[in-house]
Amino acid sequence: MTHDRPLALKPVVLASASRTRRGLLEAVGLEVEAVPSGLDERAMIDAVVRDTEEDLPPADVASVLAAAKADAVSAHRPGAIVIGADQTLELDGELFVKPESIDQARSNLLRLRGKTHLLHAAVAIVRDGQQVWSTLETAALTMRDFTPQFLGRYTAAAGDDMLDSVGSYRVEGLGLQLFERIDGDHATILGLPLLPVLAELRKLGVVEK
Repeated sequence: MTHDRPLALKPVVLASASRTRRGLLEAVGLEVEAVPSGLDERAMIDAVVRDTEEDLPPADVASVLAAAKADAVSAHRPGAIVIGADQTLELDGELFVKPESIDQARSNLLRLRGKTHLLHAAVAIVRDGQQVWSTLETAALTMRDFTPQFLGRYTAAAGDDMLDSVGSYRVEGLGLQLFERIDGDHATILGLPLLPVLAELRKLGVVEK
């Protein structure tokens, strides 16, 4: 309800089922309706990579997917401010995707161990099928050289949560123990760079200036 969100002048639609992204928006006082886009992200990534003559940088993949999600939901929400977001992980120019199994998640973490990778968080705002704004923010995360024994304990403790994020970790929980250094905005790492999003929502009259 609007009266429960004193800073929200208008509601927004989040083109995602992500509890984390919805929680970030609601925590800063927005009224949010979450509407999953229904798009198959893995199939979209495969299509984007396959249909591009040159390798599309992982950051650009995030931007394409964020816009596609917002477009898909906007088609069914006339007049609404629709926020689409996507995040990709890049290691030495290679695009990582969400693991499909615990074994794949473990393998990915072993590849990331002791190295610095990039998280690209893209956001697109669409209204009535027209993209009115977009942004791309990047954070750099350096994993420590953890032992195989630690990875075994982490895997047992994290379980299926490892399958819900592109990096097989959640820095807001157990995953923080994997790292020795993090450079970047916390909300960007969680998949939704709030400060630039809020700045644009003020311009759009969604929240108080």
